[in-house]
Amino acid sequence: MKLAPYYEDPEVTRVNTEDDRSYYIPFPTAEEALAGEGKNSGRVTLLNGDWKFSCFPSQYEMSETMLEPDYDDGGMDTLPVPSVWQMHGYDHHQYTNDLYPFPFDPPYVPQENPCGLYRTSFLIPPETEEMRHYLNFEGVDSCLYVWVNGRFVGYNTVSHSTGEFDVTDFVQAGKNSLCAVVLKWSAGSYLEDQDKLRMTGIFRDVYLLHRPQDHIRDYRVKTRLLHGGKAEVSASFEFSGNPLDVCVSLYDASGRLLQEAETDDEIRFAVDAPILWNAENPYLYRLVFHTNGEAIAEYVGIREVTVKDATLYLNGSPIKLKGVNRHDSDPVTGYAVTEEQMMTDLRLMKRANVNAIRTSHYPNAPIFPQMCDRLGFYLVAESDLESHGGQYLYPMDYANINRIPDDSRFAASTMDRIHRNVLRDKNRPCVLIWSLGNEAGYGSNFIAAARWVKSYDNTRLIHYEHSIHNPDRDQSCITIDSNMYFSPEDIQKKLDAPRKKPYMLCEYCHAMGNGPGDLEQYWNMIYRYPAFAGGFVWEWCDHAVQDGVTSDGKKRFLYGGDFGDFPNAGNFCVDGIVPPDRKPSDSLRELKNVLRPARIFRTDDPFRFTLKNCLDFTNLKDAARLVWSAVNISGEKETQVASGTVEDLDVPAHESRDFSVCFDIPDSGITAVRFSLEQKGSLPFTPDRYEMGFDQFVLGGEYRSGVVCHRPGALDVIENETGYLLKNEKFAYCFSKLKGVFTSLSREGRSLLNRPMEYNIWRAPTDNDRNEKVKWEDAGLNRALVRVYHTSLKQTRSGAEINCELSLTPLSRQRILTIHAKYTVWGDGTIDAELDALKDPNYPFLPRFGLRFFLPEDYEQAEYVGYGPDESYADKRRACWLGLFRSTVSEMFTDYIRPQENGSHWGCSFVKLAGSRGSVAVLGNGFSFNASHYTQEELEKKAHNFELKPCGSTVLCVDAAQSGIGSNSCGPVLSPDYQLNEEALHCRFTFCFK
Repeated sequence: MKLAPYYEDPEVTRVNTEDDRSYYIPFPTAEEALAGEGKNSGRVTLLNGDWKFSCFPSQYEMSETMLEPDYDDGGMDTLPVPSVWQMHGYDHHQYTNDLYPFPFDPPYVPQENPCGLYRTSFLIPPETEEMRHYLNFEGVDSCLYVWVNGRFVGYNTVSHSTGEFDVTDFVQAGKNSLCAVVLKWSAGSYLEDQDKLRMTGIFRDVYLLHRPQDHIRDYRVKTRLLHGGKAEVSASFEFSGNPLDVCVSLYDASGRLLQEAETDDEIRFAVDAPILWNAENPYLYRLVFHTNGEAIAEYVGIREVTVKDATLYLNGSPIKLKGVNRHDSDPVTGYAVTEEQMMTDLRLMKRANVNAIRTSHYPNAPIFPQMCDRLGFYLVAESDLESHGGQYLYPMDYANINRIPDDSRFAASTMDRIHRNVLRDKNRPCVLIWSLGNEAGYGSNFIAAARWVKSYDNTRLIHYEHSIHNPDRDQSCITIDSNMYFSPEDIQKKLDAPRKKPYMLCEYCHAMGNGPGDLEQYWNMIYRYPAFAGGFVWEWCDHAVQDGVTSDGKKRFLYGGDFGDFPNAGNFCVDGIVPPDRKPSDSLRELKNVLRPARIFRTDDPFRFTLKNCLDFTNLKDAARLVWSAVNISGEKETQVASGTVEDLDVPAHESRDFSVCFDIPDSGITAVRFSLEQKGSLPFTPDRYEMGFDQFVLGGEYRSGVVCHRPGALDVIENETGYLLKNEKFAYCFSKLKGVFTSLSREGRSLLNRPMEYNIWRAPTDNDRNEKVKWEDAGLNRALVRVYHTSLKQTRSGAEINCELSLTPLSRQRILTIHAKYTVWGDGTIDAELDALKDPNYPFLPRFGLRFFLPEDYEQAEYVGYGPDESYADKRRACWLGLFRSTVSEMFTDYIRPQENGSHWGCSFVKLAGSRGSVAVLGNGFSFNASHYTQEELEKKAHNFELKPCGSTVLCVDAAQSGIGSNSCGPVLSPDYQLNEEALHCRFTFCFK
């Protein structure tokens, strides 16, 4: 079958569709409109459900007879609508970040273009037969042809926008047939090259609207603040058919009628003492538009967006956008997400102090902005427009990204996509900023569209990050500056220069795998500079496809390359703060505490602190309680020293005040005080006393472990050419002169090591190490060999002292480290290890520096004094606090979809691992450790977490230091502050074996 060639004509984005309008659902009466939610209206016939379906390699293999009303479709498959084909076994998944997955030959697409034919039937409700009937498809990827009762109705493209068809003249009383043909690729696909798994199908709701012959076609609601503490709410109307008298009623949030009037054009209501909408208090009024036979209810948030001195203001208050980037995504349903799935995202975001969302990189489901209105989120509403792959034309030249935005053939479709985005959500108070699209160059097509947006809506800001790459092009309509993944140093330069526009990061802190590690660094800058409006973490969730579960219940998540797809960008889609199934993660908790509603700072007085309100509208006394607890950690015991509540929290938004606590600090052990900001009262997603965030301060003292060790005693020493055997009646230790470490440790005949100790400078590279990994491997850090030059032993009163001169050197390279190692073995078996190392400055910074032990597998019980309970690193520890923690080795494993370094704990003084037949305790000062049943080699070798095999040991890594995490999978290089790059390294550990 040959389809009309609209799909390869970039100037045809729609055929016979209705003009764009705001998103709403009409109801029969005003009472029903006020009480109704979603599509539970008598004027809606929902067509979701099981449709007949056939998938073809191309349109040419589809028979035209399948479109006929009486076609026998009994032999066709069944596919749920909404859904995407690939999740049901048709075609195949593909993940590509920016490369076009087809030849760049606009506007042409492959002739082998997978094609899906859908069939269903519907009835026109008898009571609506004299009405007009509109068929709505809220989302179809990538283009849609529609037939009703065998007659062609129309065509639509723009995957994430509604196509609405007037089918009044196509339907009949009784049963009607509906056929839809969907193509995987179209000319529009050149404008939909977003970083996402590529999926196809009717993935959003399909329904009929039954409306009077004359009705409201569209309306526009505006609000503005007036002098004297008043506000104005206005509404203007467009009609289908003849103009109508509209009864307009304004209600407050309790349902009380405030004002009412009639108009056939525009209405304005003055509101005395309005309650203004913001993310902290999303107060909504209701407007009801009532005409003869129909009513529409609209939520209204009174608010005003302004810019003053390059600072973003809402309702006269400067605000910070504490944001994330969000796709419509699910590991089982793909693009087809329900309100419940969206609510799961918003619930987690609220609990994590997120207040803003960028709808990357297209309009999210139509109901999503309405949910953000009600729950309190600011939106950067982005158009369905990205042509990133243009930069990869041969020879590669970034300037090629402007091919599409400067191509006049795509001018109409560029304008159409931005037009649809703005008109759909123009009435949403949550939308503060329009985004023209993402990474699509910046040519004449965008400039024209930006001018239209500014002329149509001057009440919001306009964003387009790619405009900054073309400073010679007209940027007068771009009203907020934006960057992606700029380093703090680069941001500093921008903020130090004179500026007229607010500044934000539309993407930052690439949250791929173990990370991000630099959130705190950015937020210190955001709070410091008024013009720095905030940022949006890339991104909210990992994108992956769930492929069942393993025999032990682990979900199997797949990513690019797992589907035989080419080209693919591997696991670059697994880059979210939360995993695909939205299980709260260490990274989410890190983000939550960085975005805490208040921050506490120390003063010169150890018992006096400063409380800073980081909210934009709310006095802390109305939102929170501040409780504190001081603990003392000594030995294997944590004791509460004192606790209390800070009674006076009268701190207005953005302001600070000092407060004091008072208690005696014990003479021994280490003492810390933790301040917890608890929510006052219950909110939709959080209960009373929910912890919104915390700060902790170490007040002093020195940790004493309480471990009985360092007892002197006699040792027998047997030396041979390759090593020493040190033993007495309790233990026997073998030290290798060739390896410079202990190769075996046994007590009372039981082995404490499954294999020799090791010097350790490698880690299983994290996703954020992906760029450093190339340098590390080229330098040979992953294959360093030990060379011992000199070893000596002397016996002392306490036991024996071994001194070793050695190096770590890879094949074909010079020494990385020259190390002097001293091991003191005491009569009770305690080992003191002291390492002094010099690093060749020509080498890159090291992943880590320490020792690795392979302990018995049943050493599962863990106890430590350090930063927990989540994994912690030098730059990723804001969700952690100093304490005495007890866990298991299995529980401390952080299960990333692509295995990598995980589970470390920073700032430790003590760790003990114990099993059924013994234990090992490590004492030191500010070291890091991790314990796992997987080796770093296994973590590096395996592509998926469900492929991991335990090594049969408990692997304990004790590090003098480990480099930070950062966000260099896509962001800036790791800050030098967190790179392990010192030329001189020193550490001292004590190991006590029982």
